[in-house]
Amino acid sequence: MDGPLRRTGVLRDEIKDRIVERILDGTYGPGDRIKESLLAAEFGVSQAPVREAFRDLEAMRFIESQPHKGARVREVTAEELVQIYPVRAALEEVAGREAATRLTEDQLGALAEELAGMRRAADGDDLHALLVHDTRFHEIIVEASGNQVLLEVWRSLRVEARTLVSVLRSHSDLHAIAELHRPVLQAVQFRDPDLAGKEMRAHIEFFGASVVGRMGAARDQ
Repeated sequence: MDGPLRRTGVLRDEIKDRIVERILDGTYGPGDRIKESLLAAEFGVSQAPVREAFRDLEAMRFIESQPHKGARVREVTAEELVQIYPVRAALEEVAGREAATRLTEDQLGALAEELAGMRRAADGDDLHALLVHDTRFHEIIVEASGNQVLLEVWRSLRVEARTLVSVLRSHSDLHAIAELHRPVLQAVQFRDPDLAGKEMRAHIEFFGASVVGRMGAARDQ
C-alpha cells in the first residue's frame, strides 16, 4: 500500500500514475478488476478523483469499463505504447518551426525554468515532478506555435501519461531525459525555425527509439 495522497490538487494524476505503475509492474494483471471504492479507501480520498482517473485510463486503453461490471485491466502491448512517437515527432517539428520566431522572452525564460525543474526532479529521483516539467516544456512550445488545431491534437495524445508509461517500461535515466531538452532550448533561443523543427523532431525520435530498444531488450530476456 502506498498510503494516502497528500497533494489534493493533483489527486487525479497521482491516482492515474499509481494505477499505471501497478499495471506495468504486474500488480494488476490483464483481466483483473479494479474497484473504485477500494482505491479510494486505500488512498484516503473520495471516489470522485478515482473515477476521473479511471476515465483517463480508459481513454488511454489501459482499462475497460462495462456497465454493472466495473473496470478491468486490458492487456497493454509495447506496440501500442510506441505508436505515439512518429505522430508526436511530426507535430512537434511543426510546432518548433512555428514557435522559433514567435516565442516571447517570458516564454523563453519559462522554458529555461522548466528545464531547471527537470534537473531538480532528476536529482531528487522524482518521476512525477520531472514529467510535469517535461510536459509543460513541450506545451509552451506548442502553444507558442500559434496553431490552435495543432495544440488541441497534441493535447489529445495525453503526452504526460504516455511519457510516464514509456519511462516506467524502459527504466530510463531521469537525468538523461532532462538533458535531452537542452538542444531544443538552445535551438529556439537562436530563433532558427529550421533548427528548432529539426531538434524537436530529433528529440522525440531519439526518445522513442530508446523506448522501443529497451522494451525489445526486456522482451528478449
